[in-house]
Parts: sequence; structure tokens; C-alpha cells
Amino acid sequence: MNAPKHDVLVVGAGFAGAVMAERLATQCNLRVLVVERRNHLAGNAHDAADAAGVILHHYGPHYFRTNSDRIVEYLSQFTEWRPVEYKILAWSDGRYWPFPINLNTFEQLLGRTSSTEEMEETLAKWRVPIANPANSEEVIISQVGVPLYEKFFRNYTRKQWRREPRNLDAEVCGRIPIRTNRDDRYLSEKFQALPSEGYTRMFERMLSDPRITVQLNTDYREVQAMGECRHTVYSGALDEYFDRCFGSLPYRSLRFEPETLKREFYQPAMQVNYPNDHEFTRIVEIKHATGQQIPVTTIVREYPEDYGPGREPYYPIPAPDARAIYARYEELAEMLKDVSFVGRLASYRYYNMDQVVGMSLMEFEKLRVKLGIKS
Repeated sequence: MNAPKHDVLVVGAGFAGAVMAERLATQCNLRVLVVERRNHLAGNAHDAADAAGVILHHYGPHYFRTNSDRIVEYLSQFTEWRPVEYKILAWSDGRYWPFPINLNTFEQLLGRTSSTEEMEETLAKWRVPIANPANSEEVIISQVGVPLYEKFFRNYTRKQWRREPRNLDAEVCGRIPIRTNRDDRYLSEKFQALPSEGYTRMFERMLSDPRITVQLNTDYREVQAMGECRHTVYSGALDEYFDRCFGSLPYRSLRFEPETLKREFYQPAMQVNYPNDHEFTRIVEIKHATGQQIPVTTIVREYPEDYGPGREPYYPIPAPDARAIYARYEELAEMLKDVSFVGRLASYRYYNMDQVVGMSLMEFEKLRVKLGIKS
């Protein structure tokens, strides 16, 4: 009988799959087959130039950031970095507002200069006292009160999730910082950057080891049915793996509407949120972050949509009813000893990119032990 061509099947060429494949090949000397149903690497982090030559993040903006030196060190094997401080604005009441809420936002609201002390005193009056916020509405009104919640959060969240914020976990809106100083960065992590040659090029390097074979436009079930690999690493949607036997896990999807314009820039920031007046949630002009210097620009309007056939599952629904369905699939997954479930879709969690990398590095160590391979 012929020996199998590969030791491990990795399903998905996004962060989770690529990290697992790279580690298994380079650290364990295993032959790894990576299959991806789409026609490109990098999963939703895929970037490439459009017809006008503008580099775009084709599945929405991917703002890499982390506080982990270990993760930066790991990914720096495959890329150099372009430091970026991600800045966004919100469009409300016919004008741009600094966002997340900070002292600059507060001053614009007052129409005069102010101070951290005055902002803190004012917010203390506006806040709704809630000791243990249980949902996204409570977490915001307990920090900034109802008027700022209505101005910046409520309708944006309703559009994004098609649920009232009171019906979503506190972490959804709680991810967004509230500051009383002039720090107007969108994110707070100490390392904020983009791969200098783009995400796709970084993934190409991650998967370039000769022990790794990549097959695009491939359904993993066709390969798995051949039974030639002794272990599978699966980074797709968990309910899909089990043929949705307990019903579909709920997700939110997105539609992207690009527009190329004959000007250097369209808007004053990389991202502008539209919490109230439009069907789309935001306009992204990633050229502000990539530093590309060409006389045209492409903006992308982002429309949240219901998830269904032919649409990508972008966001797990962070709510109790969704977690109850996931728990049933998780129980099935834990029973399978020859499959590792890794990544955002497989774990039904809204993880940042660095969190997926960290999770994958940990899962690799567990799998190394399971396969009996010494470090």
C-alpha cells in the first residue's frame, strides 16, 4: 500500500490554518495539505490591488494590533511592518466627530475648550448607574449616558447586528474605549501596524515551506473522504462541519460597495462611521493606512446583511441564544480525536487577528503532544 502523501489536512488558508500549517511543517517535519474553498490565500485578511491599482482589504478593513511581543515576533518572520495609528471619525448631525469618544469629542459637543476634569465630572452626571452591565446598551449608558449612546452607538449597533443593543452581550460595544484625554486612536494596543507588503504576501511566505501543499478552489470534504491524512485541522464554520444537524449557527454577513474616485483622498480619515443616516455602517478608505501614493482612491461602503446561502459568515452573533446552539456543536467537536477545531468560525468567537494567532500557536503545541512529536 502506498504511503499517504500528507500527514495533516488543514482546512482554510486564513490566520488559523496558515499558522497551524506553518508550525506543523517547520517544527514537526510533517507534510501538510492546506485546502481553501476560495481562490486566494489569507482568508478575510486577503488584500490586493483593484482595477485602478488601489490596494484594498477585500473583506473589510483588517487593523492589526496586539500587546503580545510573542505574536509580533512570530509574524515578523514573514513580514516587515508599516506602523499605523488607526484613526476613525463618526458622521452624525451633519458633521464629523472624533471617535471613539474622547476629550476632543466632548469639546466639539460643548462648542468650546474643556479639560479631562470637566469631562469626567460631566460624564459622572450623565451616566446611568448600573453596577454590572449585562448587555451592550447597559455597558455604554453606564459609561457615557443616554445622549452619547444614542448619538454614536445605538443605531450603528442595530444596523450591524439587526438586534437591539440590549439583546447583545456587553462585550460587543464594550470593546470600544471611552477616553477622557485627547488620545483619539481607535485602538489602544501598544503594537499597531500593517504588513508592509500586505497580508496576502505575508501568507504566501507563511505557506512557502516545501512540506506544505496548497490547493485553492477545493472542497475539503473531497480530500477528507480519501482518508489519506491522519489528522485534520479545521478552521471553517463549526455547524457546517456537522452538516448543521442542530440547525444553523447565526451570523451576520456584509456587502461591500467599492467606488473609485479621481482624487488623492475622499474623506479625512481611514474610516468614517455612519451611525444614523445611511443604510451602510461605514466608509473605509484604507489608502490612509497603507500609505500608497497614487492620484486615485477607492472607498468601500459597508452594508451589513443577513447571513444565508452564497454569503460569507463574518460575525458570530454574541448573544445567549446563539451560544446555546454552539454549545451543542462544541460537544460533538470534543468527541472527535482526529480533528482540531481552530479559529474564529470553528470556535464561534469574534477574535481579533492576534488572538487567532495566539490561539493557533497554543493549539499547535497541544496537537504536537497528541501526535507524539517532541519539541
